[in-house]
Amino acid sequence: MQNSNYYVIIMAGGVGTRFWPFSRQNNPKQFHDVLGTGQTLIQQTAARFDGVCPPENIYVVTSLEYEGITKEQLPFLSDDQILCEPSRRNTAPCIAYACYKIQKQNPEAVIVVAPADHIILKEEAFRERTRVALAYAEKEEVLVTLGIKPTRPDTGYGYIQFLEASDEVKRVKTFTEKPHLELAQMFIASGDYVWNAGIFVWHVRSIIQAFNQFLPEMAEAFHAIQSAFYTDQEQESLLVAYPQCRNISIDNGIMEKAENVYVVLSDIGWSDLGTWKSLFDMSEKDDKGNVVEGQAMLYNTSDCLIKTPKDRLVVVNGLSGFIVAEYDNVLMICKKDDEQKVKQFVADAEGVGIRFV
Repeated sequence: MQNSNYYVIIMAGGVGTRFWPFSRQNNPKQFHDVLGTGQTLIQQTAARFDGVCPPENIYVVTSLEYEGITKEQLPFLSDDQILCEPSRRNTAPCIAYACYKIQKQNPEAVIVVAPADHIILKEEAFRERTRVALAYAEKEEVLVTLGIKPTRPDTGYGYIQFLEASDEVKRVKTFTEKPHLELAQMFIASGDYVWNAGIFVWHVRSIIQAFNQFLPEMAEAFHAIQSAFYTDQEQESLLVAYPQCRNISIDNGIMEKAENVYVVLSDIGWSDLGTWKSLFDMSEKDDKGNVVEGQAMLYNTSDCLIKTPKDRLVVVNGLSGFIVAEYDNVLMICKKDDEQKVKQFVADAEGVGIRFV
C-alpha cells in the first residue's frame, strides 16, 4: 500500500558524455530507450516506484534545457514536480533543492533519491528493499543507502564496508571511492563490502540536519529561499542560492562524514550504465559474444557491441572487442578497452567546432 509520506527524487540533469554519440548535450542518455524496452531510462525509473509512493510525490531534478523533454516523457508530472536547476553543481545542491522544497510541503516526508539513468532488472526486489529502507528511515534518525552485492572486483564503482549484523539494515563503517584492482579484489574476498549504488533513503528531517552539520553554507542558502518554493519566485530565487553552493557530491559532502549512515544489502540486477562497456556487460549476447541492436550483418566478428539505427544496414567483418555505435549522423568505432577515450573524442569534436556533441 502506498504511503502518502513517501517521496521520490529522480536526478536527471546529467549529460552522460561517456555514452557519446548516443548521449548528447541536447538529448542525454536518461531520455533514450537504451535497452530497446519501449521505455526510456527516466520512464523506467519513475515506473519502478509504482506502488511505493503516489505519482504526485515523484519529483524530478533536471536542467532548464531538459524541462520540455521531461514533461513529454513523464506527462503525469505537474510543473511543481519538475525542479530545474539554473546550473550543474553536482548532486549535493541538487538533493538539497529537492529536499528543502519537499520539506515545505510535508515536514514528515521520507524520501528516496535515485539517478534517472540506472538499470534495475529485478524491480520487485528493488521495491522490497526500498520499502525496508523507507520503514527504517521513517522511525530512525539515519541516512540509508542501498548497497549492491558485488559480482566482480570492479574498479569503476565506489565501495561501502558494513558492520556485520543480523538486521536487514546494517551500519556503514567506511566508504572507498573507485579502488585499484588489488584493493577491489580484497574487498570482494572479505565479504563485508558492497557497491555504492548512489540510491539514498532518509527522513527529510534527517537530511536537513545533515546539511546543517556538514554543508552549512548550502543549508543556509536553501533555507533562505524556501519560502519562494511553489511560487512564481522559485526560479528567480535559485539564481541567488546556487552561486552560494559548492560543486560537491552528496557522497563527499555528507555520506562519507556522517556517523548515522546505514546500508540495505540489495540484489536487484543493478547497473549504473555509465559506459558502453557497462551496457555490453549487462546485455544479452549472441553465440559469438556480440551485443547487437539494429540491422547488422556480422562476419568473423566477436565480443563486439553494435548499436546502430534500425533503418541503416551495417556490415562488420573481422572485428573483435569493439564498440560500433551510430546515432544522429555520428559513427564511432572504438576498442572496448579504450572506452575511457570517449570523453576525449567529445572534447576534440567540440574543439574543432563540430556540432555533434
